[in-house]
Amino acid sequence: MKNPVPQAASLLLEKLMLLVHIRPLPAGSGDETPPPAPRYYDTSCFKRGDLLEVPRTLFIHFGIYLGENRVAHMMPDILPSITGDRRQIQQVVTNKRLILGVIARTASVRVDTVEDFAYGGSILVNHMDRLFENQVLGSEEAARRAEKLVGATAYSLLWNNCEHFVTYCRYGAPVSFQTDKFCETVKMIIRDQRSVLASVLVGLASIVYLGVAPSTTLPTIFIPFFLWMAG
Repeated sequence: MKNPVPQAASLLLEKLMLLVHIRPLPAGSGDETPPPAPRYYDTSCFKRGDLLEVPRTLFIHFGIYLGENRVAHMMPDILPSITGDRRQIQQVVTNKRLILGVIARTASVRVDTVEDFAYGGSILVNHMDRLFENQVLGSEEAARRAEKLVGATAYSLLWNNCEHFVTYCRYGAPVSFQTDKFCETVKMIIRDQRSVLASVLVGLASIVYLGVAPSTTLPTIFIPFFLWMAG
């Protein structure tokens, strides 16, 4: 019988990482995504095939620059799986489309302007090259790989996201360092489940032998236990 803990942890990871992609909406805005704050980007410093990064609050969004103010990037989106209308698909992805795309594990590699891709954030160029010494493909090869993948595709927050897309295009290997780092953190928590369980047992034993535990002790005992169960 398979251990349910890793499966539950994987599900929890996907739910948590989903929050990274959701853009906050103003009250009463419904399903529409608010337009980004106007910002000018000097695209003259970008070259075709460059890997662009836009740091967010917790994670990073990635894309491949195609030239002429165009960026190819992967976004979870339900629409490509239910319609072939390119005009609809090309519209800005709303939160509802994004969430349904994550649930259905569908996405699209789309081409947007630099402004729409960055969504008001700052842009780093080829910042990951330092991690892939002697593995950087030619700029034209990277751009062509990205162009070939434009369209509907499978999606996973953990195993096939925007970082996997760009690292495959520019370095030939689909990897996601931010996902790996996040998974390692959760693995450390799972490895500590024995110590958490031991603390729970000690706490329960103290309740049995002492009769009543102080009210401040109960949260200390049971909160780690519930976290362990959720992991």
